[in-house]
Amino acid sequence: MPIELKVPEVGESITEVMVGTWKKQEGDAVAADDSIVEIESDKATVELPAPAAGRITKILKGSGEKAVVGEVIGYMESASVAAGAAVAAPPQSTVGVKRAEGTTTIGSVLPPAAPVMPPRVMPSAARVLGEAGVATDAATGTGPGGRVTKADAVAATVAPPAAAKPTVPVAKSPVAPAVPASRGGSREERYQLISPIRQRIAERLVEAQQQAALLTTFNECDMSAVMALRSKFKDQFQERYGVKLGFMSFFVRAAVEALRAVPQVNAEYREPHIVYRDYYDIGIAVGGGKGLVVPVIRNAELLSFAQIEQTIGDFARRASENKVKLEELQGGTFTISNGGVYGSMLSTPIINPPQSGILGLHSIQDRPVAVNGQVVIRPMMYLALTYDHRLVDGREAVTFLKRIKDTIEDPSRLILEV
Repeated sequence: MPIELKVPEVGESITEVMVGTWKKQEGDAVAADDSIVEIESDKATVELPAPAAGRITKILKGSGEKAVVGEVIGYMESASVAAGAAVAAPPQSTVGVKRAEGTTTIGSVLPPAAPVMPPRVMPSAARVLGEAGVATDAATGTGPGGRVTKADAVAATVAPPAAAKPTVPVAKSPVAPAVPASRGGSREERYQLISPIRQRIAERLVEAQQQAALLTTFNECDMSAVMALRSKFKDQFQERYGVKLGFMSFFVRAAVEALRAVPQVNAEYREPHIVYRDYYDIGIAVGGGKGLVVPVIRNAELLSFAQIEQTIGDFARRASENKVKLEELQGGTFTISNGGVYGSMLSTPIINPPQSGILGLHSIQDRPVAVNGQVVIRPMMYLALTYDHRLVDGREAVTFLKRIKDTIEDPSRLILEV
C-alpha cells in the first residue's frame, strides 16, 4: 500500500505553505528519516522526513506550488514492497518453432514500450497559460518528472521581441537622431516565486512602517577597550568554552543593562495599555538560507558571555541550514541587527513588531577623534536605535544609546553592574 507524504503542521495558525526543494525525486531510494522535501511557511522552513525506508513513487506538488497543511504532496512505497515488485517483474517472452528434436528459440519479444505521455501541466500553470492564450505544449517543464510549473508557464507567456519589419529607404534627414548601438549582452528576465518567508518579511516591514511612529537616533562608540579585552582573553576563552569570543556577547549584555535603565524600549504598545517586561528576550538577526531570520535568546539577563556566544553560534549554523525552529523565532522583546558584518557603515533599521526598539550595529573603522584635547585614531562604530515614538521619547532613546556607549567603552561596568 503506498505511503502518503503529507504536509506537516508547521506552526499555530499556519494553514497554507509552499513546497520547496525536493531533495528526492521519483524513483529515488530513501532511508527512514531522510529529508525528502522542504516545506516553506511564512515563518520558517521545515523538512519532511521519510516515514520509512523505501522509494519515492509519485510527486504530486512541484517546487514552488502552494499546498495546505495535511494535503498529500507525494507517495512512496516501503522497502519491502519495492523489493517484491522487483522480484515479480515479468520475464521476456520467447518465440520458438516446434521441431522433432525439440523447441528451438529463434527470437525474443520485449514487452510493448509504454506510450510516451505529454508532460503534466500543473493546475496553476494551466491557469496562467489559459489566461495568456498560450498552448500548453509551448511551455517547457522543469519540475519533477518534467512537470510544467507555474514558473515555466510564466516564462512561456513572455512574448519574444517582434522581428524587425523591412523598411522602405527614405531620404536622410539633415540631423539624424543618434541610435544607441546594442552591446550584444543578454536582456533576458527571470521569474521566481516569492517564498512565504520573504513575503512575510515584506508584510511585517510594511506593517511596522504603517502602524508605528518610527524614529532613529544615532551615537558612536570607541571599540578600543572591548577589542583589547577580546584580544587578551580570546585564546583562553575558546580553550575553556569551545567557542570564540565575539563582539555580539558584549552588545547583548550591554543591551540588557540599557533596557533595565530604560524599560520603555523593552515594552510593547498594546492598546489601551503599555506592557512592561521584567525579562529580556533578545532577538539576533542572522542571515539564513532563505533570508534574514531573527532567532531569540531567551532570558539573556541570566546568561554568561560563553552561553550567549554558544547560543548565537548555534543559531547561525542552523539558520544557514534552514533548521531554526519556529518557536525560536517568536516572542522577542528587543532586537540587535549587526549590519557591520556586511560592511554597513550607517543604517536605519526597522523594528520587528510588536517590539518597540532595535539596535543597529555597524562596521568598525579607524577614525580621528578628539581625546583629552588631542586628535587620535580610534576604532569607532556607529550605533543606531530605531524606536516606536508612541512609547519611547527622545530623552529615553538618547539615554539608552548613551548607556550602550558607556558600557562598551568601559566593559568593567558589566562586572560591577554600574
